[in-house]
Amino acid sequence: MNSSALLALLLGAGAGGALVAVLQQRPKRRRRGRQSQLEPGEQQLREWIEAVPQGWLLISGDNRIASLNPRAEWLLEVEDSALALRGEPLEALEPPDEVLHLVELARERGLAQRGTWPLLNSNLDVRVMPGNAGWVAVLLQGRNPLESQIEQQEQWVSDVAHELKTPLTALRLVGDSLALKAEGRQAVLVERLQRELERLQVLVSDLLDLSRLDNTLVSEEAAQAAVDPLAVLNSVWSTLEPLASERGVQLNLQSQPTTNQPLAAIDPSRFHQALLNLLDNALRYSPDQSTIDVDVVVRNRWCMVVVRDHGPGLSATDQERMFQRFYRGDPARARSPRSGSGLGLAIVQQIALSQGGMVRGSNHHNGGALFELLVPRAL
Repeated sequence: MNSSALLALLLGAGAGGALVAVLQQRPKRRRRGRQSQLEPGEQQLREWIEAVPQGWLLISGDNRIASLNPRAEWLLEVEDSALALRGEPLEALEPPDEVLHLVELARERGLAQRGTWPLLNSNLDVRVMPGNAGWVAVLLQGRNPLESQIEQQEQWVSDVAHELKTPLTALRLVGDSLALKAEGRQAVLVERLQRELERLQVLVSDLLDLSRLDNTLVSEEAAQAAVDPLAVLNSVWSTLEPLASERGVQLNLQSQPTTNQPLAAIDPSRFHQALLNLLDNALRYSPDQSTIDVDVVVRNRWCMVVVRDHGPGLSATDQERMFQRFYRGDPARARSPRSGSGLGLAIVQQIALSQGGMVRGSNHHNGGALFELLVPRAL
């Protein structure tokens, strides 16, 4: 495999392909002798791959080992040398079914996959990246103390959020009891207390969801099912409709049920949660007496749900930071008095990634914010 193919594989079919095209268009300098210009570049690239602290495993389109650096040999505790393994089937490394599944997912979906490679004494973090013509690069990395510390911090956040649920529920019950007896100034204070307790309860719930999603690998997700997006959208809107009716906001579902209705391959509960957050966000920024436009379209192997509001749209800062945790847009742009936790869109992004999809946001050319949730299509 020449250096152009290696670059395309390691950088991805998009970025790598673009870089390779640029390199191929550059004029070649004359060199002495008959040795081609690409050979030194290929040799240098192989030396870089062998020197990195992570393990690299390159797999050809027919599932054979094309390259294996020394770090990968050490992590996988292989007895044969890399030279002896080159050209051998991937099964020579005795990969678990989970890793074989991730390799096939990466090829099929054209997206990087994350998982683990279980060993006798430890587990390796695995990232599988697809390339051209079925080639796949597998990045292997052992757990280091810093990663363990990060995991402990994430677990600490999860534990704290879980422990806060019970006292918050009790406090809300106390607040409801006080609201029945409070009058005048006390009633105003109790109402404010109830709002803050409700906000804290939403925040704790969202933190728990994010913690679960952060610590969930693709292979650990619930079994994916063929889900009808229109049915889920109708179910989500039935939850939000009382809030929308107060402001005269209506759902404009542009897609209509058909016999060949596209289905999404996704965990139904996660799909419901992601659409609920997207529609709730659209409702929060929609002007009174307006509509939220929703469409379901098919893009090759993808089922895409498009949500557009008719609000002020996304600012430059919003477009840069909207999926960051605890980020909230300018409150002056919101059209609803309700405030969120700042985690809704971050949860949507994490759900999409855990299901092998993606979410993106932009401004519609006719005004308003536009969000596109792409999930694998059920064939």
